[in-house]
Amino acid sequence: MNIFTKLAIKLHVLHWRMTWKKHDSHYPSPVKDNPKFMTAWQAVDLIKDGAVMGTSGLAGNQRCALMYWTMQEKFKAEKHPANITVICVGGQGGRGKIPGSLEEIALEGLNTRLFTGHAETFKAQLKLADAGKLEIQIIPQGTLTLLLRAQAEGRDHVINSTGTGTLIDPRTGRGTPLTAGGPQYVEVLEDGRFKYSIPKIDTAVFSAPAADRKGNIYMKHCSVLAESREIAQAARRNGGKVIVNVGRIVEEGYDEVFLRAEEVDAVVYWPGTEQTATVKHRKHWELFTTGSRMPIDEGIARVSIVNDMLGVTPRRKPIDNVLARLATKIFVDHAHDGDHVDIGVGLPEEVSRILYESGAIKHITMINESGVFGGMAAPGIFFGAAINPTEIVPSATAFERVYKRLDWAILGALETDSAGNINVSKRGEGARNYVGPGGFIDLVTNAKALIFCSAWGERANIEVRDGKVCVNERGVSKYIEQVSEITFNGEEALRLGKKVFYVTHVGAFQLTARGMEVIYVMPGIDVQKDIIEACSMRIVLPESGAPAVAGPEIVTGKGFRCEIKA
Repeated sequence: MNIFTKLAIKLHVLHWRMTWKKHDSHYPSPVKDNPKFMTAWQAVDLIKDGAVMGTSGLAGNQRCALMYWTMQEKFKAEKHPANITVICVGGQGGRGKIPGSLEEIALEGLNTRLFTGHAETFKAQLKLADAGKLEIQIIPQGTLTLLLRAQAEGRDHVINSTGTGTLIDPRTGRGTPLTAGGPQYVEVLEDGRFKYSIPKIDTAVFSAPAADRKGNIYMKHCSVLAESREIAQAARRNGGKVIVNVGRIVEEGYDEVFLRAEEVDAVVYWPGTEQTATVKHRKHWELFTTGSRMPIDEGIARVSIVNDMLGVTPRRKPIDNVLARLATKIFVDHAHDGDHVDIGVGLPEEVSRILYESGAIKHITMINESGVFGGMAAPGIFFGAAINPTEIVPSATAFERVYKRLDWAILGALETDSAGNINVSKRGEGARNYVGPGGFIDLVTNAKALIFCSAWGERANIEVRDGKVCVNERGVSKYIEQVSEITFNGEEALRLGKKVFYVTHVGAFQLTARGMEVIYVMPGIDVQKDIIEACSMRIVLPESGAPAVAGPEIVTGKGFRCEIKA
C-alpha cells in the first residue's frame, strides 16, 4: 500500500469522525410517485407504541443509524413511539462512544425491553437497566437467530441442548433474565433439552444497500445479510411493518431482488446510510463484498489503519504473538484437513492471522457466525464482516451449519477455574458490567474441540527477553478457584468427550479427568513460582511429572511452521 492510499484512508476516517453525528430525519425522498418512499420522520409513525422491533446487523455492520436517531427525536417531541421491545442479535450499541447505534433509543419510556446475545456495547441500555427502567433478556446468539427464522416460518419456539450447566440453564443459572423480575424465555423439558421462545416481532427495521423505484430491495455490496430476511418475514407473518433504510436508488433489475416491494411498507432513502462503520453504501468498499478483486493483504492493511486510528482493538505486543503461536501449534497438532473451525474475537484473531499467513487456513473450512464465509475475518469495528469473502448468507444459516458440524472453536475467556469452567459473560456486578455470551454458548455446545486464549493476568506485565518469557508483574490472575458465572461448563464438556485446551502467555493447560493439567510452559517460566503459586486455580502436573517446554520457534517465530494433518 502506497503512502497516498494510507493518507486517503486516514482522511476518510477523520471525515467520518468529524461528521458522525450529522443526519437529517426529514431528508426528502427522491422518489415522489411511490407512497412507500418516505422520510425517516414519516416512517417512524409506522412504529406503534408497544411494538416488538427486530433489528439486523453485527457491531458496525448494517447500522440503521438514521432510524434510531429519528426514533429518539420523535419520542422527545411527541412521546411516541413508546414502550418499545428491541430484539437484536449482535452487539449493535456504540459502547457509549460512537453515535448512531441502538443506544440512541435508550431513553426512559422509549426502549423498555431488550433481547440480545451480546449486551456489552449497549452502555445506555445497561444504565437504564441498573436504574430499573429497562428489562434485559439474554439469549445465546445462535439460538436467537434460529428463533428469528422460526418466527419467519410460522413457529414460536426452538428446542435444543444449548446451555446445559451454564448461566442460561435455569437449573444451575438464572436463565434468560439479566434484570430481576423478568419472565423466563427458556424452559427445561423432560428430556433435559431447552425450549426457547421470544415475543412476536411486529416491526422490522434495518438498512440495505439499495432499492429501485418500485420499492424492491437489493443487497448487492452488503457486508452482512445478518437477520434482515428473517425479521422482515416474521414481521409480515405477524401482521406488522417492514421499514428499510437504503443508501442508493437503482434501476429495477440492478441485482437479484432480496425483498419484493410488496413485502416492504416503507423505504427510507438517505445518502449517509452505511455499508459498515465509516463506509457509505454510495461509496462502498469492495473488500467487504463477494467478488472483491483487492489483494487480501491490502484489505487487511486498510482495516488495520481504521481500527488503529479509532482505538477499537488493543495494540498487540510481542508476547501476544507468542501466545498465538502456541495456540496455533496445539491446533495444528490435533486438527485435520477439512475441519470446520470458528475463531472468535480478541486474542483468537491472532491465531486466525497466523493460519492465514502460513497458508494453513486453506486446509480448513472457516465458520463465521455472522454468515460471512471465506477470506479473512475482519477485526475491530468491522467484526462480523470479512475481507474478500466468498459467500454471505443469513446468520441463521451460519448457525444451522454450526449445529450441523463444528470441529473446532478457538475463543477468548475472562475467567477460568479449577473445573475448567469459563466465564466470558460477566465482568462484575450490575447490568453495566455485563458482557453477555454472544454466540459463545452455541459454539462451545457444538464444537468437538476447543481452545481458549486469554491473558495470564489482568494488568500483568509479561514480555519476551533474550528468547525467554519473563513475568515482570503477575497482575490479577484470570485463573481462579471458581468463575463468577459459568458460560462454558468443563464437567459437561468432559462428559461429552470434548478436547479442551487453555492457552496463556505463560503456557497451556488441558482439561482432563484429573483436572486442569499444565501441558506446556514457555521457556523462562518456572512452573512452581510463575504458574502454580501465581493463581488460585488448582493445577495438576502431567503424569510424566513435567510439562513440555515450548520450542524457541514459539517465542521468536523463527522457523515456526503450521502444517495440518491430512
